[in-house]
Amino acid sequence: MASLNKTMIMGNLGADPEMRYTVNGNAMTTFNVAVNEQWNDQQGDRVSRTEWFSVVTWNRLAETCAQYLTKGRQVYVEGRQQTRSWEQDGQ
Repeated sequence: MASLNKTMIMGNLGADPEMRYTVNGNAMTTFNVAVNEQWNDQQGDRVSRTEWFSVVTWNRLAETCAQYLTKGRQVYVEGRQQTRSWEQDGQ
């Protein structure tokens, strides 16, 4: 059975990207993308919702994103989706 993990996101940057380097010297840039959705509810009222996505880019792409992307700019991101987890204070 084949499997596929592909995500396409188009939205606006919520803040300027943040670039840093790993201890191995690899560039890593992170940024958040806001995707807005609007629809009419059953009463005919306009409803809107914003979904936020965290994006991580690596190496040359990370350097390019840090150089050209700025807060508010519209972006299209295509890649794979990965869920991350972490512990804070033992929880």
